[in-house]
Amino acid sequence: MNPPLKVLIADDHAIVREGLRLILESTDGFETVGEAADGAEAVRMTAELRPDVVLMDLRMPGMDGLTAIEVLLREQPGLAVVILTTYNEDELMVRGLRAGARGYLLKDTDRQALFDTMRAAARGEVLLRPEMLSALVSRAASARSPAPLELTERERDVLRGVAQGERSKEIALRLGISERTVKAHLSSIFNKLGVDSRAAAIASAVQRGWL
Repeated sequence: MNPPLKVLIADDHAIVREGLRLILESTDGFETVGEAADGAEAVRMTAELRPDVVLMDLRMPGMDGLTAIEVLLREQPGLAVVILTTYNEDELMVRGLRAGARGYLLKDTDRQALFDTMRAAARGEVLLRPEMLSALVSRAASARSPAPLELTERERDVLRGVAQGERSKEIALRLGISERTVKAHLSSIFNKLGVDSRAAAIASAVQRGWL
């Protein structure tokens, strides 16, 4: 049996932190290891507690969530951060994903979506709700600029799988190629886009109109 995912909650509202903690404590597979009231505290507590997943609000006093994500992923590049916010704003979503977050959820999301997104993030994957992906695509369609770079058709197939939350082995099975080849395509995609995470690749590709 796998050990529970260690979760740090970062939100400036005590009642939100308490509610999330109660939800996680009543669910097998999750353990709340800390609660932070602002971005700076989240950075400090993450260094001390080494959680598997950080649930990050965006708008907090002092250091905001976006800045905290940038600092955290500079110090711990493999950390899984999931944004959980009240604000359904496309610009914030794009900025959060480009900063390296592995998910973007609104606080009115259902429990299962929260659990699925955190588990995917802990595996190193990105899981975006269909409405979130649609918002990204709509935003890109209204503000698209010509892209000097292009992806190959196979790279597009791989990237579409990533955007749908597929694991590397699932993409490999669907495309009839090896998992190593999928990882090679991902490396090429990252290099072309100048990014170092799946979430940032999705955000950048949507902005370019590739998804």
